[in-house]
Amino acid sequence: MTREDVRPGDLFAFYGLLKYGAAGGPEHIPLAEAGEWLTPCLFRGRMYDIGGFPGVVAGGGLCHGVLWRIRDTSVVEAMDEYEDVTEDLETSLYVRRRIPLLDAGGSPTGAEGWIYIYNQATDGLPVIEDGNWSLERGRIRE
Repeated sequence: MTREDVRPGDLFAFYGLLKYGAAGGPEHIPLAEAGEWLTPCLFRGRMYDIGGFPGVVAGGGLCHGVLWRIRDTSVVEAMDEYEDVTEDLETSLYVRRRIPLLDAGGSPTGAEGWIYIYNQATDGLPVIEDGNWSLERGRIRE
C-alpha cells in the first residue's frame, strides 16, 4: 500500500483525530488545502478508545465519520506517517483500506472510502458503543 494507491477525487472517512475540528488533530497536515471537507458519513466497524484517540476494527456496528475528498495525493505520506502505517503489518498501528460507505439508514451507498483501520490487539480496550468519537475527546499524538 503506497500513496500511489490513492487517486485525486478519492474519499476518506475520518473518524478520530483527522476529523475536521478534532481536538489533538495534526496541525502539520494541510488537509484543508489538500482536499475538501464534505458531509458526515457512516460505515461498519467496532470503535475502541485507544487512550486519547480511537481505533476502528472490522465489526457489524455503525461508526460515524466525516467524508473528505482528496485533491493533492502528496499529503497521503504525512497522513500514513501520522497514523503509524508501516510496511510491517505486525507493528503498524493502523492500515489504510477501502471500505463501503453507508447512508443514514445503514445501507450501502455504492461508494467506497479510505479509512485507517486499527491494526493491534483490542483486548481490554473500552468500546465506544455509539461508534462516534466526539471532537473534544482527542489528545495530541506523539
